Amino acid sequence: MAGWALLPLRAFLGITFCFAGLQKLANPAFFEASNPISIQAQLHGALRRSPVHALLSPLVHVAVPLGVLIALAELAIGAGTLLGLWARVAAVGGAVLSFFLFLTVSFHSSPYYTGADIVFLFAWLPLVLTGSGGVLSLDAYLAERTRRAAGAEPSAVVPIPFAVVRRVCGAFDAGRCTMRHGAPCEPAPCPFLAARPPRPPRLAERELDRSTFTTKGVAAAAAGLAALVTGGAAAAAGRLAGGSSTAPSTPGLSPRRTGSPSPTTPTSRPPGGGSGPPAGAKPPGTALGPATAVPVGGAASFNDPATGDPSLVVQPQSGTFLAFDAVCPHAGCTVEWDPAAKFFVCPCHGSEFNGRTGAVETGPAATGLAPIAIAEGPDGQLYAK
Repeated sequence: MAGWALLPLRAFLGITFCFAGLQKLANPAFFEASNPISIQAQLHGALRRSPVHALLSPLVHVAVPLGVLIALAELAIGAGTLLGLWARVAAVGGAVLSFFLFLTVSFHSSPYYTGADIVFLFAWLPLVLTGSGGVLSLDAYLAERTRRAAGAEPSAVVPIPFAVVRRVCGAFDAGRCTMRHGAPCEPAPCPFLAARPPRPPRLAERELDRSTFTTKGVAAAAAGLAALVTGGAAAAAGRLAGGSSTAPSTPGLSPRRTGSPSPTTPTSRPPGGGSGPPAGAKPPGTALGPATAVPVGGAASFNDPATGDPSLVVQPQSGTFLAFDAVCPHAGCTVEWDPAAKFFVCPCHGSEFNGRTGAVETGPAATGLAPIAIAEGPDGQLYAK
């Protein structure tokens, strides 16, 4: 019954982890360092907020292999959980991965239950304890198949009502047990139920265990090969669908590719417009790149000269530039600009921020994005303090 009761949870976790792994492999942006949803951006966010940031520093240099490893691990865990193959091992792997993501991504989620990783961690624990429960499970099927091939008796435990035991028991007589000298027939002292069937020799049990282990290992290898082929196909399809074009690079500023309007030709700001200094005066701060890299209604990314954080500059109307630290205050992910809705959105947990003020409009983030002073100089460059 435990296996049937946990089947919905097992299906959810298996499908979710398979989808998560395939999604990472199929999305080229996950491996592009300049993209706000990339593994590199998430690692940099974790370095600022994770309690184990010191352990994560070396991983920044191997971000792409780490991303591939995480995606393949999610795919293997999901497949093992769905198939019921090495189910306990898959559940332990899922719990460990969820705990790792909790420490690196959602440790500072407030309230704590708004972070999904801690929920996934506890969702895996019943499967760590029970495995697949023998329900719709390759583990159970392969174990029984091995026992049959070896000529051993089936190992399944079959629960039956005690009324059935009474009907088939030759010692039952009008509610009394003749084997117990006429004592009342009850389940607890029943001689038949108390008798244990003879166990096969220990050597035979070990041989069965070795055969089962080998059979499950072969099945796991076949499932792993199928998962690798599926993951490779997903990665190839994602790259074909996404193409190989990259956004044009400019000094400091990188136009976003999230559906922004096409870049417009340079426009002159009306006298007194925007927030820049008087005409002819060079603004203080660090030059980021040409203002034309930021399309009207769109956004471009840069690193804040003061903190090094990933940041975004938007041009809500011609000649007006606004900049914000792009690190989501909820869990350290890098937010994106939604040109249709005119607001910033966190791709990790869905927080939304006002496109003009950076104020939080939809949680779970509790505070808004930090503004960055920015101005356009007479040379057409954007400057950030």
